[in-house]
Amino acid sequence: MARIIGLGGVFFRSADPAALAAWYGEHLGLEVDPGFGGAMFNEDTARAGYTLWSPFAQDTAYFGRDTQAFMINFRVDELDPLIAHLRDIGTAVDEKVDDLEFGRFGWFTDPDGNRVELWQAPSA
Repeated sequence: MARIIGLGGVFFRSADPAALAAWYGEHLGLEVDPGFGGAMFNEDTARAGYTLWSPFAQDTAYFGRDTQAFMINFRVDELDPLIAHLRDIGTAVDEKVDDLEFGRFGWFTDPDGNRVELWQAPSA
């Protein structure tokens, strides 16, 4: 069965994402990538992928509903079968799947109404 294999990222709303990222950099040594305004970790070098920490603008539409303060991204081993399984059990799954240079992405809404992102990293 397709499954979650790790945490792909933690994304959250911020009134000032750049200032918050700078604060984490200055006071906690977080190496923020100016290209996306977040930090990247690669704690499991045996698997393709990494974990992102990234503040988003307060008014982002990426998380779905306005009241959702954060979004979790899970790394998965096989995106398509996992999305099919979620649909089979009646979970609300976005129709869109993004195929990008850094992997494949899909989204669903959990039973509490939280939008969750699934990410299959490109093969190493």
